[in-house]
Amino acid sequence: MADELATLTGFLQRQRDTLAMACAGLTAEQLREKAVRSSGLSLLGLVRHMADVERTWFRNVFNGEHSDVHWPRSDGGAFAVDTADPLEAFAIWHEECARSRNIVDAAHSPDVTGRYRDDVFSLRYILTHMIEEYARHNGHADLLRARIHGIAEQ
Repeated sequence: MADELATLTGFLQRQRDTLAMACAGLTAEQLREKAVRSSGLSLLGLVRHMADVERTWFRNVFNGEHSDVHWPRSDGGAFAVDTADPLEAFAIWHEECARSRNIVDAAHSPDVTGRYRDDVFSLRYILTHMIEEYARHNGHADLLRARIHGIAEQ
């Protein structure tokens, strides 16, 4: 039986793997495809967004670092993917996930806290929030993948 920290990190890793599976085997053009043209939502945008979410919560909030965003927040930020490089996005996402795992491994307890401004967050809260964040976006990824397959079959 796994302890609480192992359970939370296991669920988080499963969500990360789910996003990776939604993107597997697609071309750069398919990864950039928007489900609804006016929304700007794409699989590649989700990967870039989650790289920044990993960075923000684990490095900046929990670990007290001051790392910068990977993509400018103006002009759509992580979701502006028309000319984005999928290889770069996936490399950064994988690096951020690995850093996050290392930060969590060093904590040894879900009760350890980090802070953002005046707010204090336990590792337990951050892991639970990250599971929720991935789960929500994995629902988007399922819809995007289904749309891409629908387009490819026409």
